[in-house]
Parts: sequence; C-alpha cells; structure tokens
Amino acid sequence: MSERTKPPFRADHVGSLLRPAALKAARERRAKGEIDHAALKAVEDREIERIIGQQEEVGLQSISDGEFRRSWWHLDFLWGLDGVERHVMNAGISFAAVTTRNEGVKVTGKIGFSGHPMLDHFKFLRAHTRRTPKMTIPAPSAIYGRPSPTPIDKKVYPQLDEFFDDLGQAYRKAVRAFADAGCRYLQLDEVFIAMLCDQGYRARMKERGDDPDRLGVLYGDLINTAISDIPPDMTVTMHLCRGNYRSTFMGSGTSGYDAMQEVLFDRIKVHGYFMEYDTSRAGGFEPLKRLPKGRVAVLGLVTSKSGAPEGKDAIKRHLEEAAKFTDLDQLCLSPQCGFASTEEGNILAEDEQWAKLKMIVEVADEVWGKGR
Repeated sequence: MSERTKPPFRADHVGSLLRPAALKAARERRAKGEIDHAALKAVEDREIERIIGQQEEVGLQSISDGEFRRSWWHLDFLWGLDGVERHVMNAGISFAAVTTRNEGVKVTGKIGFSGHPMLDHFKFLRAHTRRTPKMTIPAPSAIYGRPSPTPIDKKVYPQLDEFFDDLGQAYRKAVRAFADAGCRYLQLDEVFIAMLCDQGYRARMKERGDDPDRLGVLYGDLINTAISDIPPDMTVTMHLCRGNYRSTFMGSGTSGYDAMQEVLFDRIKVHGYFMEYDTSRAGGFEPLKRLPKGRVAVLGLVTSKSGAPEGKDAIKRHLEEAAKFTDLDQLCLSPQCGFASTEEGNILAEDEQWAKLKMIVEVADEVWGKGR
C-alpha cells in the first residue's frame, strides 16, 4: 500500500470530541454571566491544548480542536455569515429518540462572508500542533436542509435562486479565507445529501414544496462553488452523516447511498469522503464502485454513538468487503461521526472515546502498514 503523507490519513477522525467537565462548567457560567468571554476563552485554550496532545499521543496525524468553542456542529458557523441571525424555533428537530434544542437560523439580509471568528479558532489550532491541523465547517446545505424550513426574508430574496447564488459565493470566500489562514485540510460536514437517501426525509421535503432530486444536485453544485478557489495543495473532504445528536440519529432506511451516488461521486469534486458505515442504515459498500480514481473514501466503521468496543477482526472483515468494490489503497478508517456534534455529546465516556481512536490507529497500522 502506498503511504499517505497528505490527508485524509489511513487513521483519521471526523473532528468533534466530547466536551470535558471543566469546559461545560465554564460555558454554563458564561451563559449565566458569572464569567466574561476572556475567562471562558482561557478554559477553552487550556482544554484544546490538552486534547491536541491526546490526539497526538494516540497516533492521529490529523488534529482538530474538538470543536470545543462551538455549541453546534453547524449553527455557530452559519450565525457568523453576513445576513444570517440566530432563530428560536417553535420546536427542535426530531431525531429517532430525542428532540434537539430549538435553535436555528433565519436569513434577514444578503448572505455574504466578511470574516469569521472560526478563522482565529483555526489559527490557534495550527499554532499548537506540528501535525496536520484539520478544520471542519458545515456544508452549504446546512442552512436550508433541516426539515424545519429556514425563515428567509422574501424582501431580500424573492427568488431562492439568488439566495443559493449568494450562499455559494459566501462559502467560496470562506473556504479561501481558511486557505489564506494556512488551512490545508478542510472538511465540509454534509448531512442533507445523505438524508436525501432516506425516504421519510424526502417525503417531508416534498411536503414543504422542494424537489429532493433537484436539491441533491443543488447541494453538490454549492460544494463545487465553495471549493472553486482553493490552492492546489489544499485537501477538502466531505463528511456524510444521517444525524448525530446525543447518540441518536435523524435518517434511516435501507437504500444506503444509492439515491445520491451519482451526485456524490460523479458531480462533486472533493478529494475524499468520510462515509458513515457503522450500522445497516448506511446500506452496503456497492456505491464505492463509483469512487473515482485518485479520491479516497474514509469508512466510518467505528461508532461514536456508544462506548462498546468494536473487535479489530470485525473491522478488518468490513474493510475486506469494501475492497471488493474499490481498491484498498483508496480506503481509510475513522469513526462514523464526531463524538460530540453538539456540546451535549454522545453517551460514552472520554476514556472510551480515546480507546476507539487508538484502536483505529492500530487497525490502520495492521492493515496498511506502519507509516500508512
């Protein structure tokens, strides 16, 4: 197997990590007005430095900040775009066994990008690791794809086409800004293309007046616009997920990635795909037949939703099965999602999280060889 000296790596991870008790306590105190922003940032800085060291210790080559400065995997980024504001919804989003907090976005002005706090978040990460710093942001579909409609001021956007045009250009500027800040490994977290493989979700989108097939193409084109101005040495991957909130999920079904495989592999021009494969909800590996040469699929065979350990032999068997449909050299290994897509986190202990990440590194060494 060829050694991978650039991302995604043979042993990789999605990005978010369980928030430690000290950070949760500081965020609660900040919300109550008991400490100021500087005091909260000091705790964030300390805890991020600690988990950078832990990622390096277990052998990961890509290093994230755990998304420790965020409450949500997506909303914190969207709230930082021009023309986008926080929105308190009547109810949260329904998952399989729980409902999320009732926070969302509303569009009150022209969408644009004129800077973002997460640029500084990345710069801090980059300054504190000698390995490859990895930045994660939501894919453009995150502003529109939730089954609860996004309030969009019709005086600003009487036609949705203009809204999507501005969204794509805002993302193009955002991605370029991260590149200019030194980011060479960026991940777009893409839930709603994966959700378009779920028949129940497709039906809900039709009920609100959207065409699911058109949405898949639109979301793919938005990603292509977002990455249209990257430098040649920058890697952009996308993470496909059917929802991850307190160890439960939003999308199910048995069609796997079939409904969107043409959009994913033929239309979208990212360098790699983080693909959820920890349960039967993801379907089989057959769509990997369409994986273009030169691109990589990072198989999420290790669940982040529970602390139960997966056996190494079982993971290796899954990798062998996947390799029937694409070259093993085009595969990597990761958890199926982050461990804390929101600050609440999934239902497992921190030591179980680190044990899973360590095991992923060990399996990668055994399958692809040391150095990977």
